[in-house]
Amino acid sequence: MNPRGDDPAGYRVKVLGVGNLLWADEGFGVRCVEALGEAWEFPPEVELLDGGTLGLALIPLLQGATHVLLFDAVDCGREPGTLIVARDDEIPRFMARDKMSLHQAGMNDVLASLEMLGHRPQSFTLVGVQPVELADYGGSLTAPVRAQLPPALEIGLAELAGWGVVARPRAGAQGASVVSDAIAQGRYETGRPPEDVAWRRGDERFLALRAGSRDTQDDDGGTPDE
Repeated sequence: MNPRGDDPAGYRVKVLGVGNLLWADEGFGVRCVEALGEAWEFPPEVELLDGGTLGLALIPLLQGATHVLLFDAVDCGREPGTLIVARDDEIPRFMARDKMSLHQAGMNDVLASLEMLGHRPQSFTLVGVQPVELADYGGSLTAPVRAQLPPALEIGLAELAGWGVVARPRAGAQGASVVSDAIAQGRYETGRPPEDVAWRRGDERFLALRAGSRDTQDDDGGTPDE
């Protein structure tokens, strides 16, 4: 039973991480659910989801959910690295300021669509972080945002406990696979070349070459060599 006397066995709880893992701190939400799956066991009414950049495609995944716990990077003008917690009707204003990617622009649409379809969850909680860096394409979480992973998970677990959902630490058991193995944090970090080898902010030489190629195409009406 939870503090309100409800039976969580009748719940359908979605723990959702959204964001683009290839855009530095944009991957915060997905890394949160990945870490939860690796370190914690959940009862059968709980499903951990890598929502990536699905946007409106999340609607069928969330239909029927009674409770949703969302992890995301949220640009709301706070000090970089600051954790944000919002619940229910507070959430849309945190998603409406500066859109960092299409997934965030779609989240308010997802919430509105669920309500229109009569599937508004009983409880919806956002645990977010103000990003430090987004333009490091192919980069990882920055140190300030990475440091907020453990406290973000603590907040999320406490929120679940408030709903009557008890998570248990994994005792040496293999963790649940939430994200694709190809982009799991360990493999992604060890396989990613350093920045001095793979420039991740846009190569000005390449961009200039492409611009010149387009100019040539415009002038002669031909197709530039690739």
